[in-house]
Amino acid sequence: MTRVTRGFVAKKRRKRILKLAKGFRGANSVLFRTVQQRTLRALSLAYRDRRLYKRTVRALWIRRLNGFLKNTFSPSAKKSLTYSSCIHELKKSNILLNRKILSQLAIFDPESLNAILNAETQKG
Repeated sequence: MTRVTRGFVAKKRRKRILKLAKGFRGANSVLFRTVQQRTLRALSLAYRDRRLYKRTVRALWIRRLNGFLKNTFSPSAKKSLTYSSCIHELKKSNILLNRKILSQLAIFDPESLNAILNAETQKG
């Protein structure tokens, strides 16, 4: 009995999966069975981590802003502003800056952020 190698469709499917595994090391990029397992895992982790990345970056922005508020901003000499009260006051004052922009202002232009926060605390 002759060996059946399957047709064009199966070869096309294998080539597509092997192309996804380009850059994997060792047998993980050559042997079809292991390639199939590795790419399935890689794709599922990529899906998960795209969402996780958004979470971690937002947490970083919040940490940066909170650090800025605790260290530099003080409308009165006695007390510093906390992150949660700052966001509350900004929303109350109808200042619609997101956490990314506030974080960038804290790093690159702290004077303008200080001016925004001083104007916001004097209003509220």
